[in-house]
Amino acid sequence: MCQAFSCLVLPDTTVVWQFGVDSHEELLKLTEFKFKDDTADPNKMTFCRVEISPKNKNYLEPDKWALEIDQEKPMWWTSEHADAAEKAHKEWMKKLDKLLLKKPIIRPFRDITPPKKITKKHLDLLSAWINAWAGMRINIWNKMGAMVGASTRNSIWNNVGISVWDRLGANMAESVEDHIVAYTGSFFKFPSSTWKYTKKIKIKGYPFQSAVDLWMMGLVLSFDGQTWRLHGGKNGKVLWEGDERAFLKKEK
Repeated sequence: MCQAFSCLVLPDTTVVWQFGVDSHEELLKLTEFKFKDDTADPNKMTFCRVEISPKNKNYLEPDKWALEIDQEKPMWWTSEHADAAEKAHKEWMKKLDKLLLKKPIIRPFRDITPPKKITKKHLDLLSAWINAWAGMRINIWNKMGAMVGASTRNSIWNNVGISVWDRLGANMAESVEDHIVAYTGSFFKFPSSTWKYTKKIKIKGYPFQSAVDLWMMGLVLSFDGQTWRLHGGKNGKVLWEGDERAFLKKEK
């Protein structure tokens, strides 16, 4: 499976890569090069599939970036080719750093003590999230993948949401996943104008900040089709729940 950073290294140390593309097969389709993927003979190979990714698979908090050859190593491969790939990776990192917000990962059930009482402040944030919720998952998920590549996006999702998913995901998968996705989106410095279907959301900056604010308070949202719940604490217990229709009527 391809990881970011992915590239193709040629015998003359040329490195082929494209920001946001972490598939070697997609790179092979680039028209400016005439790649022929027609041999497994190391003596006849005309390119080498290379990927450089964090050993801990965490693009926000990487431990060490490691170069791997994702195929049989060509006979012409030398340390110069590895150096060329490393140099290209540094250029990729410069582009990623412009889009990625390097802030601490908050794991709400572990890092935050939830409020002792759910107040109107929390319910107002829930109301804002309900109004922003429609269409948000495909909006954020696709945008992150298109901008930085699927493997970078997926790594961040896994690292920010694994503890929440383990406790709640199996029971209320879609709504819990959407809250994780909304929090994941806050790690990207995209202009607010790039988010689709958000013109009616009256907020400057990240349109789904209400979900992020609840997350930072140690509260995770879930919805079973009728009842909204706010979960918090080490076990993700229910701290508040209410029927969606009654809640929306109350909040109007």
